[in-house]
Amino acid sequence: MSLTMAPQGLLPSRMALRGMLLGLLMVSCFTFCRSHQNSKEFALTNPEKSTTKETERKTKAKEELDTEVLEVFHPTHEWQALQPGQAVPAGSHVRLNLQTGAREVKLQYGDKIQNNLKESKKGKRLDINTNAYTSQDLKSALAKLKKGAEMESSEEDKARQAEVKQLFRPIEELKKDFAELNVVIETDMQIMVRLINKFNSSSSSLEEKIAALFDLEYHVHQMDNAQDLLSFGGLQVVINALNSTEPLVKEYAAFVLGAAFSSNPKVQVEAIEGGALQKLLVILATKQPLATKKKVLFALCSLLRHFPYAQQQFLKLGGLQVLRSLVQEKGTEVLAVRVVTLLYDLITEKMFAEEEAELTRETSPEKLQQYRQVHLLPGLREQGWCAITASLLALPEHDAREKVLQTLGTLLATCQDHYRQDAQLSRTLASLQAEYQALAALELQDGEEEGYFQELLGSINSLLQGLR
Repeated sequence: MSLTMAPQGLLPSRMALRGMLLGLLMVSCFTFCRSHQNSKEFALTNPEKSTTKETERKTKAKEELDTEVLEVFHPTHEWQALQPGQAVPAGSHVRLNLQTGAREVKLQYGDKIQNNLKESKKGKRLDINTNAYTSQDLKSALAKLKKGAEMESSEEDKARQAEVKQLFRPIEELKKDFAELNVVIETDMQIMVRLINKFNSSSSSLEEKIAALFDLEYHVHQMDNAQDLLSFGGLQVVINALNSTEPLVKEYAAFVLGAAFSSNPKVQVEAIEGGALQKLLVILATKQPLATKKKVLFALCSLLRHFPYAQQQFLKLGGLQVLRSLVQEKGTEVLAVRVVTLLYDLITEKMFAEEEAELTRETSPEKLQQYRQVHLLPGLREQGWCAITASLLALPEHDAREKVLQTLGTLLATCQDHYRQDAQLSRTLASLQAEYQALAALELQDGEEEGYFQELLGSINSLLQGLR
């Protein structure tokens, strides 16, 4: 029997293979043992139980932090990790390390901030000389601080109140003093009622009645007061006073009415219904003192302006004839200028109402319809106002001439034929043109490019241009 020997070269390779298998076996055993040892750590657990345990752990840790003494951390010039529950001194520089997730602290200014905090033991409640405080200590200190601020504020308020009391007297003392002086604080309504009663009393003298009307005029300038005068019947009392035989009573009654009518539609309507327009025209048509007619004309102008219905009634009652007679009286030049100004205002009111309706494309607004029923321009032509207005250019005052020129300009379309035939008007305009050319030249020399006399010269030139 012959034995066959394996080749010698195969022995080392087989041994190497066995070594590798043995190494793999040892690694597998080590891994198994390691995983078995840590199975509790990586085993699947109940999420709800783990969450509950985590919450309990955090709550317990929070309670421990609330009850335990805060340990003061002593920073240095280098960054150091800050542990939970440690207090940081004021002036320290704290940051969050994004790599480790830990909070770190160090001294912010090493040369200025001195780390002079004393070491304290954890778990020991500190007194006022230590630098470690419990949360209860901090809450107590905050409560005392708040209480002290409230006490200080209360003391300041008391001091301020005492100072105010020294500067002012109590209202009770003031009322007592006013009662002793027989001083009664009245509202405007009460004052007007008292004044009307005083004026309407038969026991009041003429001076007392005039004083009551004078004081009443001051109050009715306000729109609300004028309407209050209407509410308790005071307006009708004043309107009836226009029938008085005393010129002063008529004068001051008209003064009150003019103030009450001004830009007050409600009072204007009641005045028309109360017969004020007829009474005013009667006074202007009869012989009265000039001062009385001035106040009555003032009341008439306030009643007619911006009130087309009153303007209609004015024309129906012969108001233009009354004003014409007033202007033609001797010594009434002042009233003539006011009348011309009134006519100019009434003409331009209607023109503006028509222009406004055209711009807004309203063909039949109520106010426009009322203005269209006021035939003022034909009445002025028929009553001879073209010649009357032109004759007023002879007045010497520049202000009077200005108003007359304005009125002539508004009447130009209506009175053009008459003006072209009026030789006296042409001579007057030529004379005024030469006068105001010289005055306008002086204004230009003084550096006034748009002076008063230049405007008057422009009005004259416009009239002359329209008459050619």
